Amino acid sequence: MKKILFILLVTITLFSCKEEAPKDYVSLQGKISNSDVDTITILGRNFKKEIKINEDGSFKDTLKVTDGFHGFRNGASQSSLYLKNGYDLILNFDTQSFPGSIEFKGDGSSTNEYLTKKIAFFTKENLMNPEALFSLSKEDFDNKMTSIEKSVTDMLANATDLEPEVLKMEEESNLKLIDFYTANYAKENSSLTALKKGSPSPKFNFPDTNGKNVSLDDLKGKYVYVDVWATWCGPCKKEIPFLKKLDIEYKDKDIAIVSLSIDKPEHKDKWLKMVADEKLQGIQIMADKEWNSDFVRAYNITGIPRFILIDKEGNIVDSNAPRPSNPNLKELFNSLNI
Repeated sequence: MKKILFILLVTITLFSCKEEAPKDYVSLQGKISNSDVDTITILGRNFKKEIKINEDGSFKDTLKVTDGFHGFRNGASQSSLYLKNGYDLILNFDTQSFPGSIEFKGDGSSTNEYLTKKIAFFTKENLMNPEALFSLSKEDFDNKMTSIEKSVTDMLANATDLEPEVLKMEEESNLKLIDFYTANYAKENSSLTALKKGSPSPKFNFPDTNGKNVSLDDLKGKYVYVDVWATWCGPCKKEIPFLKKLDIEYKDKDIAIVSLSIDKPEHKDKWLKMVADEKLQGIQIMADKEWNSDFVRAYNITGIPRFILIDKEGNIVDSNAPRPSNPNLKELFNSLNI
């Protein structure tokens, strides 16, 4: 009898240990309504898995992940997930009302619900677009920061059952968010205000292909369309055919088309050769210090091609004007009766 009881106890113990052992993978399932693709893709660091969606929109699979943030994608519907091995997570949503329809159930649902709510808040408050906040007046900016700080603090305080590492990360992230905006407001607002429509444009005064300096002041009385480019820039060269057509079409119009190269000074011959080989028209000038030229720095140019439109009095019309290949450029010209 003792032997039988011992075997029975061992069997129960082994069975219990097996049942209680944590899973080293994520069980993910759910249902997607109105999907126009037949897979949902889970993406992580060095991780990608496609899960087949059944005809009724349901899906189910297991994933062995590195705990942390992942993305999910279903056609045009994309968002984030927090996954941790051991989760048994249910994800449902309707692509026609995404991301508002996202619904989580099961293990890990609380953390993911919080993060989804946080993303929605960031989108609503334009926190993904710093320029929208930095362009506010100081009073409006301060009021907005007070409101945002209260909202993210309350959101975190009201969240329940968050993963400890996510809770710590969010506490630190909320502080850094407010610090970032507050610390950079003065500089960024000054820069954005300086480049607003109607503000006086920063000036240029650079030599053309014959060595004669051409300045913005020389062109007063005409609109000035500036193309900031370089011979090594692929996207810039793709605009050349469209720029040539623009030069021909607006040759006798009340506008000067200026191409400002930011090639290195030691590559001047390369610039001159391309101007000649491509038979580039308009006003061709070359900056003195490439990216560090005053005009380039004043317009905060960090990528090219960049197009700028200036009015007859030397004021900014558009500090980031449409490219020659964009039909919106001619619409802009027409609105100005150019």
